[in-house]
This record gives sequence, structure tokens and C-alpha cells, in this order.
Amino acid sequence: MDAPEDCPLYTAHVVAGVRVGPSPAWMQERLRAVGLRPINNIVDAGNYVMLEYGQPLHAFDARKIAGGRLVVRRALEGERITTLDGKERTLSARTLVIADTAKALVVAGVMGGENSGIDPSTTSIVLECAIFRPASVRWTSRSLGLASDSSYRYERGVDPHTAVEAARRAIDLIIETAGGTVVAPICVAGGDVPWKREIVLASGFVRERLGFEIPAPEMRAALESLELNVAHEAQAADGARWTVSIPSWRDDLDRPIDLVEEILRIHGTDRVPGAPVTSVGLAAEDDPVVGFNRRASAYLVGHDFHECVNLTLRPARELTTWVSQTAAAELALANPFVEDQSHLRPTLVMGLLDSVLLNQSRGAGGARLFEVGRIFAEHNGHNLECASAAFVIPEDASRHWRRREPADFYTAGHHLAAVAAAAGVDLRGAPISPVAGPGNAWQEGHSAGAGAIDQGWVARFGLVNLALLRSLGIEGTVLAGTFTILPERLSAEAPRLRFRDFSLFPAALRDIALVVDRSARAGDVRGEVARVAAAAAGDSFAVEDVGVFDVYEGKGLPEGKKSLAFSLVFRSPSRTLTDEEVNGVLQRIQDGLAGTGAYQIRK
Repeated sequence: MDAPEDCPLYTAHVVAGVRVGPSPAWMQERLRAVGLRPINNIVDAGNYVMLEYGQPLHAFDARKIAGGRLVVRRALEGERITTLDGKERTLSARTLVIADTAKALVVAGVMGGENSGIDPSTTSIVLECAIFRPASVRWTSRSLGLASDSSYRYERGVDPHTAVEAARRAIDLIIETAGGTVVAPICVAGGDVPWKREIVLASGFVRERLGFEIPAPEMRAALESLELNVAHEAQAADGARWTVSIPSWRDDLDRPIDLVEEILRIHGTDRVPGAPVTSVGLAAEDDPVVGFNRRASAYLVGHDFHECVNLTLRPARELTTWVSQTAAAELALANPFVEDQSHLRPTLVMGLLDSVLLNQSRGAGGARLFEVGRIFAEHNGHNLECASAAFVIPEDASRHWRRREPADFYTAGHHLAAVAAAAGVDLRGAPISPVAGPGNAWQEGHSAGAGAIDQGWVARFGLVNLALLRSLGIEGTVLAGTFTILPERLSAEAPRLRFRDFSLFPAALRDIALVVDRSARAGDVRGEVARVAAAAAGDSFAVEDVGVFDVYEGKGLPEGKKSLAFSLVFRSPSRTLTDEEVNGVLQRIQDGLAGTGAYQIRK
């Protein structure tokens, strides 16, 4: 035995002269009654005893054991074995196996291999009965994605002191149903696992936890009815105090509260008396994340979005589309339960796209969807848990007698700005940049973003990559927006909407056209125009709005240039503006922009 820490006890019996065939009808009926499929008299006897004793067993065909020797060892890195379910599995150096002198025969505690199983020609068997460390079996089962009746029991612990008894019971059944004789003494490696567990339990502790009265003699009687030996009883201020010896076959009893549960189970939950429930109210503010989720949800529901709730775990194949390979590796679970839930989600949009696909398959493809919840972002080798809100607007392919204006990039930006405002972030004043790069989850040239995790928040919105949508089976286009913020950036105080007085006087409108580089972004130029305009107006009156209303490229412009036209809205809260003062400000704006050297005023 090369791994005594993971296999403290291993026993083997050799039985010769067996005849493999169907097990008796009574055994088959009992196995079927608990959901097990009868196989043959050898395997069925082992399964029957497993159900009786809770001790898994495994039978080898003695002829298939090379060298006539069984070895408990670690697998070689990359070693392969075909298990009884017909699948070839690659093992790691951490996996415990039972092997002969040439090959691995069994994944220890989980499942046997095809190369050593019982078949109709078997005449001699080696019956294994062993104790494996629960943590070892649990890790092996999860890493291979392989669960069995055997691993289910080993993972939860089996009684180490009934192993030999269970093996002898199985041999009796094998000889009864398949014939044969035991031809050698039992082979034993390791020894009994030392066992002594005592729990001190006070009757006052039981009453305190249950919340009602059970007489102390009845508590003791309940424990003794479960074959728990009350080794010592003493009297204390809170009543009787017992020292309870726990047998090895009750490994689940480890703390006093476990014994309280056993007492209540025997006493009967139907006998728990009724009592009024008293709840103390706590005057406390909601968590800032809860407040953000509530405000974002209220806005989106009010704009015809339907809320979704998706799983926090996503399959690995999705993540590399949304985040880098490094981030995907950081977000991977060390021990996932199922293959398609192996990574923490870096965005809510992935789950929303699943919902879009489901809706389209049900004929409801135009429904707008949103979700609020947690996502996880990789930053400098650490996983950050963030609050997030996201929405999707699928293309509405339904037929109406009068179609409304379809949503576009600016629709997504408008909704996302409102979601960001629910977190106290002014997205309208933040620098917006295009999302670039092939293979991205966002469509290049039709999506944009702002912020970074270093700033504490990230925003992305626009058209989802069309190639990605087609690979998922989604028809049409999908606009999306997602806002993510670190919880510490959220304030417990909700951002308040405050009334801002409006002017009763008319606005003065002026236009200005600038010749700029073709690569210049309109949003950046607009921000510079707004800055210069505000400085030029000073305290005289307000520059209420600066907007782009025309883009021109072509005849009359130098090569590599384009023209951007802006409308400027001036207004005073206390008087009507005159043409002279507005024109004076407009001239100062033109001079200021021309003075930067980056822009040329187009006349």
C-alpha cells in the first residue's frame, strides 16, 4: 500500500469455483425496489451488502489481475482507465487507484474498470472491502465528473469497524447464490482506524435550543433508543449533564447540537407546541447595493423591460468572448459540480442572451429584458465582486399595423445613463470611447463604453456582436447595455432628484461648423465646443445645450477632413437675450476654437 493516509484499511478475500449467472428473484426484486439494476449474482451480492451495511465492495475477476497482486497507489499523471460505464478517463497524480503490477484496475472508492470486471466466464474472484478517506474520494469524483453509489457513501464516511463483517456477509451471499469456496485467508493491509468520540450534553442546553420543555429522562431514553451509550450522568445547575459515547457507525454525530436534533426527531416534530413568534424590528438603512438594484429595476420596469434571474455560474466556452484568457482562468471554479457551470459570470448579458434565445423559440422574441445582480471582475490577479445591472433590446420582428421607431445605439445609451444615475454616476459627462477589437462581444463601430474597474465602475452599451448572436442561434440584432460598479463606490444615501428652476424667457439659437480630422470623434469635439462656449459666456447667461446636427465629408473639404456642425442654445433666467450679446459670445467661441489650432471654422 503506497497511500495509507487515503486508504487506512484494505482487505481482500479470494473465492474460487464461482458460477456467474442471474441472482435469485428475491434479491433482484429488492435491488429494483431501491432503484438498482440487477447485473449478476456476484455484483448483486456486493450491492445488496452495500445497502445493508453502508459499506461499498468491489469484485475483481482473479484471472485479470496481472502478477496476482493488488496495489493501492497514486495514479501516474495522464494514466488512463476505461471505467465500467464505458468511458475512458484520464487520471491525475492525485487520484487514488487500485492496480495490479501492470495497470490501474479501479478508481478507488468511485468505480471499477472494464479490464478487471466480472463476466460470464469468471470462475474465481477477489472481493475487495476497503476504507477510503472521504476527502480523497470526494475530490476524485468531482475532478472526473463521475459519481456512483460507492462514491456517495465513501464521501460521507463509512464505518471502519464493520468492513470485515460486511465482506464476510457478502461472501456468504456469493457462496449461496454462485457457489465457490474461500481458498485463502483474508489479506489485510493497514488496520482498524482508532475511534473514540464522546459528546457532553446538558438537558438545559437541549431545552434552550428547542424552546420548549422535554423531561430529562425522556431525553436520555431517546438517546439510548438510538444505541448511543450514555456513559456518565451528572447534575449541574442547568439540569442533568450526560457524557454520550458515539459509535463508529454514527460519524454524523459530532457536536451537542447534533444530539439535540436526534432527541427532537425521536420526540416527534408533531409534538412541538405552538407559540407566538416575536420579532424585534431593527431600524437600519438598506445596504447600498440593495438600494441601487431597487432604483435600477424601478427605472427599467417603468420603461417596458421584463426582469430575469439567471444563474451566477456560466460555462467556460462563453467567457473568452467577454473577457481575456487570464480573467477567464481567474474566474474558474476549482471544483465545479457540472461542466456548464464552471466559471463565475463576468457580465449579466450572457444570461440575458440565453433568455432572448428562449423567447425567440417561444415566439416572444421582441421582449425587452433586464437583470440586476452580482458579477465578478478580475483585477490584478484578484476577483472583485461587483454590483451590476444590464438590459437587452432584441429586434422586434412581430407584425404591427404601425411600427414604432426601432431602438438604436442612442436608445441603449439613454437607458444606460439612467441606470448609472441610479448609482450616482453621471455617464453623460463621462468620456465615451468606441469598443474596438475583432472577436469582441460588442459589434465594432456600433458600441461604446466608459469607465474602468480602476475607477470603480464600468459601462458598455451598443450592438452585440452579430457573429456571436448567430453562433448562439439568435435572430436579428440585439442592443444591450451593462453597468458595473464596486459596492464600496455606492452610497447608502440614494441620489435625490432635485428641482431646477427653468427660464420663462426664449432661447437664442446659433450654429457653428468646424472642419476637423476625419478620425476625430464627434463626442470629443462636442465636449471641447461646450467647454469653450461656457468660458466665453461666463456669468452673462447660460449655454443650455450643445448638440451635433450634421456631419459632412466630400467636395469642398481638404483630404482627410470632415465638417461637424453644432447647434448652440443660449438662455438667460432673467431676461431676453439680444442679438448683439449672443453674437459677441459666438464670436469669442469661434476665436477660442480657432486658437486651439485643431479646428478650422467653416463659413
